[in-house]
Amino acid sequence: MNIHSIYEKHHYRFLWFSLAFIIIFSSQYSPVWFNETKSRDFFNNPNDFLSLVCLFLILTVGISHGALDNLKGYKLLKYYKINNKIIFYLIYSAFAILVACVWFFFPSFVLIIFLIFASHHFGKEDCSFVTLRKSKINFLKFFLKGSFIILLPLAFKFNQTLNIFKFLYIENDTLINTLVLFDKNGIFIYLLVISFLSNFFLSKNPGNYMTFFMEAFVLFLLNLATAPLVAFTIYFCFLHSVRHSITLAHEINKNDFSKGFKKFISKALPLTLITAIFFIISLLVLKNYYILNDSILKVIFIGLASLTFPHILLEYLLEKNEKRT
Repeated sequence: MNIHSIYEKHHYRFLWFSLAFIIIFSSQYSPVWFNETKSRDFFNNPNDFLSLVCLFLILTVGISHGALDNLKGYKLLKYYKINNKIIFYLIYSAFAILVACVWFFFPSFVLIIFLIFASHHFGKEDCSFVTLRKSKINFLKFFLKGSFIILLPLAFKFNQTLNIFKFLYIENDTLINTLVLFDKNGIFIYLLVISFLSNFFLSKNPGNYMTFFMEAFVLFLLNLATAPLVAFTIYFCFLHSVRHSITLAHEINKNDFSKGFKKFISKALPLTLITAIFFIISLLVLKNYYILNDSILKVIFIGLASLTFPHILLEYLLEKNEKRT
């Protein structure tokens, strides 16, 4: 099957899944049988159970798309003529642990850097199915496109998002006051519009514009209908991660996607399990000091930041060395 057909099928499945989820379970549109359970705002006000479900999805579907970093690491070591593969694991793990440690001392600084890098990463990876326009400022376009994910909860669920930041040790008055000022003046809405419009300056093929529009519209509805953690989990697991996994499976076997995907799962499983175990251990430790829901938020976002930085650095170094050759 053609890889573009696979991307297209995934795109429509994500749209239909998200719309069905919104219609059936959102607080605005939930049917009578769901309302009678007195759980009308269940997905708009995360509880321990819902947060655990989000954590489970992130630890399985979500982080698996980065579980081939070890293979990329081996490839990178060859460029630097290093034969000992253990060096990769030591550096990668040390970098992840360093990010988590620095977060506790300088949370506001690390959060800002994380959101900037994550925006660029989301924007770039979510363009894997398009032929890009040649431009020296594509890095800026990627950042603007990916910032849509960050800006949506700030624009439409500001108080809930701010509470999440506070759970992540963000107590910097300057940062919090700036965010409040942006919210009061509607600046997040303006930035969201700019982020959305950036989609139309990325692809050579106008046919991709509808794809960008439909995905942005569904993500907008998800953030209106559900809590920030729920909306992010659905995006991160079922759009961003699955799309990246499709790319990796295709790279493994360009002739037979089904075989490539099975091989991808088998290769990704070990690191996914190891990472999940570390997340769970961290959760059990934090639970001794915080309530469960707060502990889950810390594990998810600080944990993802710890993985994102080395993941992005690895991608950058690999891409840089491949261009040289």
